[in-house]
Amino acid sequence: MNITHKRRIRVLIVDDSALVRRILSDGIKRDPDLEVIGEASNPYAARDIMVENRPDVITLDVEMPKMDGVTFLKHYMPVMPIPTLMISSLTQQGQRITLDALESGAVDFIPKPQVGVVDELPKLQDEINRRIKAAAQISVAHLKRENRREVRAVTNLGNTTDRVIAIGSSTGGVEALTRILPAFPADAPGIVIVQHMPGGFTHSFAERLNELCRMQVKEAEEGDRVQPGRILLAPGGLKHMTVIRSGGQYRITLIDGDPVNYSRPSVDVLLNSVARAAGVNVAAAILTGMGKDGAEGLLAIRQAGGRTLAQDEETCVVFGMPSVAWAMGGAESLAPLENIPALLVNALQRRDN
Repeated sequence: MNITHKRRIRVLIVDDSALVRRILSDGIKRDPDLEVIGEASNPYAARDIMVENRPDVITLDVEMPKMDGVTFLKHYMPVMPIPTLMISSLTQQGQRITLDALESGAVDFIPKPQVGVVDELPKLQDEINRRIKAAAQISVAHLKRENRREVRAVTNLGNTTDRVIAIGSSTGGVEALTRILPAFPADAPGIVIVQHMPGGFTHSFAERLNELCRMQVKEAEEGDRVQPGRILLAPGGLKHMTVIRSGGQYRITLIDGDPVNYSRPSVDVLLNSVARAAGVNVAAAILTGMGKDGAEGLLAIRQAGGRTLAQDEETCVVFGMPSVAWAMGGAESLAPLENIPALLVNALQRRDN
């Protein structure tokens, strides 16, 4: 009889703290699906291990001597793309660094306890192991230097005051949004976005995007107007974001509610509200992400006469949400990430012709 043994996921731990390395290593080794192939106290030692014994997943500390984790990530990801989980603090500085890492290709982050590491970090081990397993299924090959394609900038807009663009994303979405949103011109239709992130991070992310984009970007607040030249990012955490029509204008309403598709804010909640409020005047896209959030909402927009699309598998970090949206008939087409800004704007311009 042939017995086939399932290959375990190979993990490299990179952290300057010997205590953190030991706790993570002990917790990872307790899972029969995972194995630790190496531990490194700095990026230089990690690089040697990666060359000799390539891991499936890396857990990477943000703050280390000699070279910080984000700088190291930016060095190896374009030449040796490996799914990477950042170990990050939730301080404001930690949030900024984590966003930089996510924009540079890290697939997820694990919050590091600020105090009581010996007691608190082991409590997170089941979640850490779950995220390692999820990361191992993620493709980051698109981050390789020769595979990276430029996003096409959009120009020449007509009158789009009553038009709305809606976008939903999750795993890999920080990097995807950072690439496509600067391509929209300053007079683009108002854009509303749900990106699955914890509370606090969306504010930092909006500030970061505002520095990169020609449009104004802000974390959405109750009553904000959806208008040309403005991108509104749903706040992470406690409420869902919806769009309502009020006196001929579109406005944001933040509502209470249980998580939908394990998410709050939920892409489905946003897109369903946009379908009701704007109907044929919407163009919407589902980007990279795990699960199925947004598929039903995208279908509602299409059934209301709006235009819809989803990111294609080749350019996705995770072809989960787009795949379900496509299978359900919510997405009219699949498109590479670099074409999505032009396709969304052109879809709305054709409504005027």
